[in-house]
Amino acid sequence: MNTTPYSTPHVPSTAASGRALVLGGGGSTGNAWLIGVLAGMSDAGLDVTGAELIIGTSAGSTAAAQIAAAAPADLLAAILDAAPAPQAPPAGSGGGPASVRPVTDHLERTGRIIAESQDAADMRRRMGAAALDLVSAYDPSERWRATVAARFSGHDWPQHRLLITAVDAHTGEPAVFDSRSGVDLVDAVAASCASGFAYGIGYKRYIDGGYRRNENADLAAGYRRVLVLSPFGGRTRTPLDWGMQLATQVDELRAAGSHVETVFPDSGSEHMFGANAMDLSLRPPAARAGFNQGKALAGKLTGFWC
Repeated sequence: MNTTPYSTPHVPSTAASGRALVLGGGGSTGNAWLIGVLAGMSDAGLDVTGAELIIGTSAGSTAAAQIAAAAPADLLAAILDAAPAPQAPPAGSGGGPASVRPVTDHLERTGRIIAESQDAADMRRRMGAAALDLVSAYDPSERWRATVAARFSGHDWPQHRLLITAVDAHTGEPAVFDSRSGVDLVDAVAASCASGFAYGIGYKRYIDGGYRRNENADLAAGYRRVLVLSPFGGRTRTPLDWGMQLATQVDELRAAGSHVETVFPDSGSEHMFGANAMDLSLRPPAARAGFNQGKALAGKLTGFWC
């Protein structure tokens, strides 16, 4: 494991004429849906994985690392060919430490923290404290790192600009990892997906990047065209006046001059997200739904992207 001390994340400069692809969080089914959408678009002749900037959060961070090393079509085939699996506990983008509690309990516990918090910063601090408390008795970081490492073949940071989001569990401050952060890609993704405990990188610990914002599309500020794929449909569990929802992020981007398009799961597949987001048996249907959506949307999005 990389043990390099890491404090202040480096956020690289943007490119006013560039394209940014934003992959939001959404659990195991969200990861499958993201891969499906990207594969469907590619099948219809639109490859958006060549974006100058890719931003990955939680499940989206796993997808971002996966598409850096393999074609979406191959990743989709692997999902569809996988043996059926039982429901998994929440730890980000699919599966996780056995010590992490079931999804419903996780949602209830985090829901109480949100309800007790004064604002987003307070919520992140409380989430971090709760996650640190979980690892005081047992730290699953090493096991979680191995699980995450098995999900993608290329463990080096890609040549294109890739931002992976997380939150410092000790301070509640947002963190953004990139190739110049001194943090391994596997560790960055593992941190971004750590929704049930505080993942250790050196002497620091991090929790899920979705506690910053579920999509973190605002990090694409300055890019001319921004495509956002949001498995959770742009929704947020936090009060709207906190500004965590995707609509606020899109408004911020457009106010700064970006052209933005968003893609959400269609109404027929919404049941596979939320409380069911960690059900591994739903990965194949989520991937198929994403593929069909991506293929159908490719024509509309080609003029925007190209």
